[in-house]
Amino acid sequence: MRLHSLIPTIPGDIVAVLEACGIRTDADLLFSGSPIDILQRLPPGVVSLADLKAYTALVADNASARGIRGDALYTVELQRQHAYHTDLTCGVDELDALVNGFGGGRVFEISGDRGSGKTLLVSQIALRLLATYKEASVLWMDTAGAFSVERTRQMVQHLYGESSSTVLERLQVSLVLNIETARALLEDLESSLTANPLPGHRVRLVVIDSVTSLLAPSLSAVSSHGHAIMTTFMQHLRSMARSYHLAFLVVNNTSASPPRNPLSAFLLTVRKPALGPSFTFLTDCTIWLARHEDTTNTEAGSSIHVAEIFKSRSTRSRTWCTFKIHSGILLSVTVPE
Repeated sequence: MRLHSLIPTIPGDIVAVLEACGIRTDADLLFSGSPIDILQRLPPGVVSLADLKAYTALVADNASARGIRGDALYTVELQRQHAYHTDLTCGVDELDALVNGFGGGRVFEISGDRGSGKTLLVSQIALRLLATYKEASVLWMDTAGAFSVERTRQMVQHLYGESSSTVLERLQVSLVLNIETARALLEDLESSLTANPLPGHRVRLVVIDSVTSLLAPSLSAVSSHGHAIMTTFMQHLRSMARSYHLAFLVVNNTSASPPRNPLSAFLLTVRKPALGPSFTFLTDCTIWLARHEDTTNTEAGSSIHVAEIFKSRSTRSRTWCTFKIHSGILLSVTVPE
């Protein structure tokens, strides 16, 4: 902090004399020596030692962070969480129970093979949010140009809520083809949330489909640079989730895990989330989706799927549930079409 900004708390003529002696900031005044040392550098008769000590104390007071009691800080945080609380669910009661809902300022990794229901799951969570909260909006980062407007429109037709008619108006889809564009988009979002911290019309959920396309090109077996990029990017997501009470749904592709995936409760799981073993520890929860192979008894147009929690910071890991997909909508297995 420049001393000039403290005028008239400190007289302008005193600030001018200090700046002429090379003391231009609060750090210069507080750490350049004792008041006696600084007084010896000033022209005689400009200021008394008592006044210089008083001005130094004023600078220290303005430069110091105000103290706050722990219980008061805790109360403020509870009030903030209550103000930003969003009931974020997918509509499959069993899966919502496994993760204790998808809100709470967390980063979720959604992984699974093609056809397992990853994009349908994140789409249903996003659209249910928009249908329930009229002031909520969703930022969707499409990293492969695969976002389907027609499929989204069809899903909206199955939604019920007081704000379902304006769902598509509040779904912001951005084509993001590289990590630099993703960073810029997140910085713009962070700036807007900082400028308007009050709960109201704001982004409540960010979807990245898929994060693999952003981070995989940088990863290398011979260099740690790509891993550093991945770690920094994911830590930024977690910081934003906590600071602004956002939810992040990050879709991740898969890679082979012979002979089986040790994180899974099922012996037949031979795939794992992509981007390496450390990526799992950069999120709050990893959800693995798989299509059930035994589909002989399923109805026409329906398929049975398994959602498994590989890792979670707030709920039990290695737990699972089943759900079905009927006409592009996720449903509990017990719910009739």
